[in-house]
Amino acid sequence: MSAKVTVIDHPLIQHKLTLMRQTQTSTAKFRQLLKEIGMLLAYEVTRDLPLKYEQIETPIAKMNAPVLAAEKKIVIISIMRAGQGLLDSILELIPSARVGP
Repeated sequence: MSAKVTVIDHPLIQHKLTLMRQTQTSTAKFRQLLKEIGMLLAYEVTRDLPLKYEQIETPIAKMNAPVLAAEKKIVIISIMRAGQGLLDSILELIPSARVGP
């Protein structure tokens, strides 16, 4: 099996990383930036999650709407201590995800 590396070079993430690295960044601001980066990363890494379609009723008409396919469980594993700060923001976006050891 070959390793797959994804480089996420989104301008918002780069900008927020720069703000985090500055010596004058407070602890509270650092945590807020980490949370924002976590959400942006979650957006990127979930890009290829499978979808299925379910019929829903809108105020106008019924439609087949995309929802996450539930056949696969999502498990998030925090690697290294710094990953813990990213975990909470990802769980905000995917509250049904399980957290692994």
